[in-house]
Formats: sequence, structure tokens, C-alpha cells
Amino acid sequence: MWFKKKKKEAEKFPTKDISLEEVRSAIHEYSKDLPPNIPLKILIKDDLSLDYTLLAPILKAIPAKKYYMSKETYDLFEDKDKHIAQALDQVQRAVDQYIAQKKELPIIDYDPYRKVSFFKLEQLNLIKERLEMDFYITDQEQLVTTIKPK
Repeated sequence: MWFKKKKKEAEKFPTKDISLEEVRSAIHEYSKDLPPNIPLKILIKDDLSLDYTLLAPILKAIPAKKYYMSKETYDLFEDKDKHIAQALDQVQRAVDQYIAQKKELPIIDYDPYRKVSFFKLEQLNLIKERLEMDFYITDQEQLVTTIKPK
């Protein structure tokens, strides 16, 4: 019953072009009203696309483009960068498992940028293959990012 109501509410809104920044702002607005025990992950479908039915009341529309969000880091991406959201989730889970097992960060030794060491993750069988991009661990909650620190 609840799902049908949610779907009908979303049908009230027109489909239109909405920028990444507008979607990011709507997500921020939506998160302000979430109870503390409800994670932001409820906005993210299994394929990492956003559930627009939850954002439509804020956006006053349904985005024409698909946007994707990492379930682990909450980074937002356009359709063309969906693979980055998937990679972030994969690497973040591996990094979290490595930290839990080794009690240290899986970074390249002496790297001032805290670049993730795929070699260290492979040694514990936490990843199956090396990805084509670099990942770094931030100071903030040991989150993985593709942005090289300055």
C-alpha cells in the first residue's frame, strides 16, 4: 500500500533536466529531515541509481537523467560515471575490511597522499582485480576518494 502511494506521488511531478548540483542540494535537504537511525542509503537503489520518488517533492520534478550514488561514500555521479560509484563501493568495502583485520590503513608505504595499495588489498583477497584509477584515503572517517589530496 505504501509503495503505491509513493509511486502515485512521484507521478504528480514532471520530468525535466535537473543538474547534478540541484540533485546534490535536494539530497542534502532530504537528509536534514531523516531520523538519526535512518541512513541516507534509503535513497539509493540496488543498481546505485537514486530513488527519485523520495527526492521529487523537493525537486518539484523527476530528473530526466539518471544519477548514481556510492552507498559507501555517498558521492554522486552522472550516468557516464556510474562505474566510479561502483568502484568506490568496492574499494571502500575492501579498505574497511583491511582496517578491521590489520588495524592499519592499506596505503602505499610512505605515500604522503595516502594512496590505496591494491597490493595490500590483494594479499588479503579483499579485491579480485586492480582498478584502472587511483584511490586515496581521506582524513575524514577514512573514506575512499578518487580525488588526489593537495
